[in-house]
Amino acid sequence: MVGGAAEQYNIHQAKTQLSRILEKVEHGEEVVISRAGKPIAKVVPLKTSTQRHGRGSLRDTLFMADDWDSPETNESIAEDFGL
Repeated sequence: MVGGAAEQYNIHQAKTQLSRILEKVEHGEEVVISRAGKPIAKVVPLKTSTQRHGRGSLRDTLFMADDWDSPETNESIAEDFGL
C-alpha cells in the first residue's frame, strides 16, 4: 500500500473474509492480521517472476560483445577469480 497504513483485520474477520483480503493483496495492498488488537502477521503481495517459455526466450534481449570469448577476456575473468 503506497502512502498509507495497511488495513487491519482480527483473526475472525480474516477467516471469514479471506477471499476479499486476498483480492486486496493481489491489487498491491498490504493487510495486517491482529489478535486482541495486537498485530501478528502481515499479508503482502508476492513478487511475480518472469515466465520464460523454452529455448530462445531471451532472443533479442541479451547481447554479447564480439570479444566475449577472447583470450584476453578469459584471462581477465580468471584474474578476477584469483585463478
